[in-house]
Amino acid sequence: MAEIVLITGLSGAGRSGTADVLEDLGWYVVDNLPTALIGTIIDLAVKPGSDIPRLALVGGRQHGTLVEKIGEVRASGHRVRVLFLDASTPELVRRYNATRRRHPLADEAEGLVESIELERERLDPARAAADLVIDTSDLNVHQLKDRVVHAFSAATDSRLQVSVESFGFKHGLPLDADMVMDVRFLPNPHWVPDLRPLTGHDPKVRDHVLETAAGSDFVDRLDDLLASLLPQYEKEGRSYLTVAIGCTGGRHRSVATAEEVASRLRGRGVAVRVAHRDVAR
Repeated sequence: MAEIVLITGLSGAGRSGTADVLEDLGWYVVDNLPTALIGTIIDLAVKPGSDIPRLALVGGRQHGTLVEKIGEVRASGHRVRVLFLDASTPELVRRYNATRRRHPLADEAEGLVESIELERERLDPARAAADLVIDTSDLNVHQLKDRVVHAFSAATDSRLQVSVESFGFKHGLPLDADMVMDVRFLPNPHWVPDLRPLTGHDPKVRDHVLETAAGSDFVDRLDDLLASLLPQYEKEGRSYLTVAIGCTGGRHRSVATAEEVASRLRGRGVAVRVAHRDVAR
């Protein structure tokens, strides 16, 4: 039985970079793979004498039909996870303009934006079937590597992987969130002159936000909710869960709350990573 990850997602969202990281982690990577050859590659990987226990398959131009193969492969007894790389349309336009590469669907649409949206529509079923969605819009290559290593390193990939991410609503919702919590009702350090230049990492900001009846009660209730839900997600076979916590700008309340929630999860032995999308804005 092989352990398999199928990598799909929007063109320009980071499929090749993700494949490079997995290769560094010891996965055998097959890039730009036609969907019709998935079964053949897997059969070769599991043949007696094969030394390919972990196989990463990166979808090519036919990756829109990748979802049709997922059930077949899982029915064969292999552990299969689907990773979807996403990014906002403005960011994809910026990347294509920087590289001056041609979009794969350029012949089927009028202009770059239309090509991106056409591909997004075609990949909706694959995104819905994904075990993990990573929004690369605001990630550099090092941050993307950290996300992939956290999700697929040998030391942690047998447990439910939880990501707690802070963000600012004024910068848009994270594309990869499974749960979104709004903490804009908590005391806002932005209106305290001494606290405004700081971030939610600072103990003074943390105390201002969480050492209140509202803050303490919210974190306790969210902690109880996650303690109840995580075993159910694991029971259903989920491998990943992303909890996004948002305030207005993503610098104070959401950061402090995300750090506290992540700390409590670690205290219960949960494999958790914490990220702050907008703290530097």
